[in-house]
Amino acid sequence: MFLLSKERKLSLQQPAIMGILNCTPDSFLKESRVKSSQQALDIAGKMIAEGAAIIDIGGQSTRPGSDRIGFSEELDRVAPIVKIIRKAFPEIWLSVDTYYSSVALACIGLGIDMINDIAAADNDPKMFRTVFDSEVAYVAMHKKGNPETMQDDPQYQDLLGEILEFFTNKKIEYKKANFANWVIDPGFGFGKTTEQNFELLQQLQKFRQFNKPILVGISRKGMVWKTINGSPETALNGSTALHMAALDRGANILRVHDVAEARECVLLHQALKA
Repeated sequence: MFLLSKERKLSLQQPAIMGILNCTPDSFLKESRVKSSQQALDIAGKMIAEGAAIIDIGGQSTRPGSDRIGFSEELDRVAPIVKIIRKAFPEIWLSVDTYYSSVALACIGLGIDMINDIAAADNDPKMFRTVFDSEVAYVAMHKKGNPETMQDDPQYQDLLGEILEFFTNKKIEYKKANFANWVIDPGFGFGKTTEQNFELLQQLQKFRQFNKPILVGISRKGMVWKTINGSPETALNGSTALHMAALDRGANILRVHDVAEARECVLLHQALKA
């Protein structure tokens, strides 16, 4: 299993680590917030040295209750970071976390390899065509509602069934367009209660039916720190435990704040499977 962009190929023969780089003033984990291009470059270099195969650059917080910003402000935040990291690390796989097609297009022009879209192109009808025409990889995520209100009592008749149906429809849409270079993200914490998140993680292997890479983003999220009566800052050990559970159920990409610890999870899981 692998992903392709115009310039690079990402092997997923072993699970890959995606390091989170937040170019935002309001991401839920304060210590992950980047305040300058040089700081971003230093953090990216550290994550790459620790084993990150992907750096995911985001210019807008999508934590529950966060406010939206426009595409221009988001692009102003991420473009300088993309430029400096691409120049310093020409071989690393770069992703931009956005649901704006205009931000995606501009960053594709700067040499990124993947768009990580929490809205799966439902917020911006131009997004899919932008990705398809540009020959980059695409992460399609499931969410229920919008970040401002998505955690206000999300309701499902059939949690797993509804999310599987969502990706079944995406697969049909993408197959009609002859687009195969995409990744599934079930959307932990995006319109799901803590109990629903654990139900989803327990059934993660069901998403293997799509024969696409599965991305799991649970690092330091509420399902972790609320369960252990902690905070995002104290949720490293809990995140590590759930990363192992995700790997055991078929995760191909772990999106994380703590690259070294996640990489150790992958190495230990590979040894366990050997």
